[in-house]
Amino acid sequence: MADWIFAFFHLFLLIGVIGYAFYSLFFHGNSQRFALILACLVVYYFIVLHKPVRQEIARRKELKAAGDKKSN
Repeated sequence: MADWIFAFFHLFLLIGVIGYAFYSLFFHGNSQRFALILACLVVYYFIVLHKPVRQEIARRKELKAAGDKKSN
C-alpha cells in the first residue's frame, strides 16, 4: 500500500510541476523558468526514476514471456 501512495504522490507532484512550468511559459512568458523546470525534471528522472522504470519494464517482459510459455 505504501508503494501506491508513494507512486501517486510523485505522479501528482510531477503533473503539478509540469503544469506550473507551462503556466509560467504561457501566462507569464517566462521561457527561462520553463526551460529550467524541464531541465530539472529530466535530471530528476535520470537520478531517481530511470533505474526503477527500467526494472519494471524488464519485470513485465519476463511476466509476459512466462505467460506466453504457459499458454503454449
